[in-house]
Amino acid sequence: MKILLIGEYSRLHNSLKEGLVALGHEVILLSSGDYFKKFDTDYSFHSSFLSGYWLPRKIKNILHKLTGIDLEKAERGLRFYLLLPQLQNFDHVQLINSDAIETFPFFSRFLYKKLFKKIKNRSLLICGDETPVIDYLLKRETHYSILTPYFEDNSLEKHFEYPLKYTTKKYRKTFDWLVENCQDLIASDLDYKIPMEKMGYSVYFIPNPINIQKINFQEQKINDKIVVFLGINRASYIKKGIPYFEKALRIIQEKYIEKVTVIISENLPYKDYINLYYTAQIVLDQIYAEDQGYNALEAMAKGKVVFTGAGKAFMDHYNLTERINVNALPDVDYLVNELSFLIENPESIVTIGKRARAFIEREHEYVKIAIQYLEAWKKKTLL
Repeated sequence: MKILLIGEYSRLHNSLKEGLVALGHEVILLSSGDYFKKFDTDYSFHSSFLSGYWLPRKIKNILHKLTGIDLEKAERGLRFYLLLPQLQNFDHVQLINSDAIETFPFFSRFLYKKLFKKIKNRSLLICGDETPVIDYLLKRETHYSILTPYFEDNSLEKHFEYPLKYTTKKYRKTFDWLVENCQDLIASDLDYKIPMEKMGYSVYFIPNPINIQKINFQEQKINDKIVVFLGINRASYIKKGIPYFEKALRIIQEKYIEKVTVIISENLPYKDYINLYYTAQIVLDQIYAEDQGYNALEAMAKGKVVFTGAGKAFMDHYNLTERINVNALPDVDYLVNELSFLIENPESIVTIGKRARAFIEREHEYVKIAIQYLEAWKKKTLL
């Protein structure tokens, strides 16, 4: 098959591409690189002119401040439009989400219509914020979610512009159009599968693909100090619960001044990010989740102990009886206690790290996951 993947926010599509290529398929990936993360892509629609030069960037910022219009969205849409003539003879196209091109919703629909005339088999991936997911979270039926800080303090609304945009009429129209024009809806973890099903959508559940050939397992060696790593993305700082980690780390640094080294990074390109956490035994990923995001899975594949989503729904789904990570909760005392246990019992870091790698190999191996995607696409194609 010749397959087109559009959009990249986490390296999910890159790893899926690698799995599909290993199975003998031809795959092309288009994306913006996702800003500072700079993910690999075959063709880019990154807004390099408006973000890469001082004067255009200054004009863009002034216009945005005065009118609310984001010219970078226009540039991304235009660059994608110019790529359309090269997107020929594909058997399948998959979008990373309904805003895969990262342009204005009306422009997205125009571009999708152009593209879909050429490619008849299509799938929409649900692997992050999306209209039904946010609709469900706004019902407040869960103990906590990425919107919990917003519910507790509405003055934080600015920090939630990105997830809340999917509930506006223009983004909802795009999502509804894609549901009608894609054969498959695929959810990548339980944080999206559960809301989609609660909102009445039928989805294939296919876990994130992790290329374990590129991620070497490191059995954790406990030296004089335990290294704890926290990577911060300012755009998702509040919704990932990073302030809880920061408060817990301040207490841990005072409590174990001779036993702990803390590394904190902020807004790093993906390749720099993974190199920086190489020496860590413990990685703090996110609060407010039931399942693991992509960074957490890659850290687990290396054998690190990751604080992330690992609630009852996750443990039950995978029939787990032993911890493969640490379920992170919005509770500073709880986080301090969990970190303290690991620091005082370093052998548990080694044990959990081994289990984490075994779990990734069993449930997330990239070629196995690529096969699941092919099977999902094929089922609908044959109907």
